Amino acid sequence: MAERTAGGIAGKIAGKAKELAGEAVGRDDLAREGRLQSASSDAAVEAQREQAEAQQRQREADLEKEQADVVAERERLQAEQAQADREARIERERAEAEAKVEQRTAAEEAQAERERQAGEEQALRAEERARMEAAREQREATELEKRARQAEARAQAIDPEAK
Repeated sequence: MAERTAGGIAGKIAGKAKELAGEAVGRDDLAREGRLQSASSDAAVEAQREQAEAQQRQREADLEKEQADVVAERERLQAEQAQADREARIERERAEAEAKVEQRTAAEEAQAERERQAGEEQALRAEERARMEAAREQREATELEKRARQAEARAQAIDPEAK
């Protein structure tokens, strides 16, 4: 079903709007329809330019519109560039922030690992001290038992009936 469109400048503006909208949203069919509509409108305008005075006014209007389009396009491109610059800056700042977080995390993990190793070493030293202390206490207990047996043997030798 063919769509009826306005001719003349309104059709050109509508076509340009469709073309720009289609390009902006990535719809080639809408952009193509807009270009076709713009082209069709141009043909209608050209057909209506039969009188010299009307042709002059139309050229002036087209020139003004073209200048306005150029200004609008320049402003659009500047806005796009500014947006791209902002996005690039934001992405750069995000990447820098992520890098800082990763560095901080790596440093914290390294510190935690050092602390864990130091804790393990300290626990091993404490365990070794405890083993040494237990061995010393065992030797002392053995020595005391030996002395007690010797004292008991001397006591037995002095008084064999006491028990």
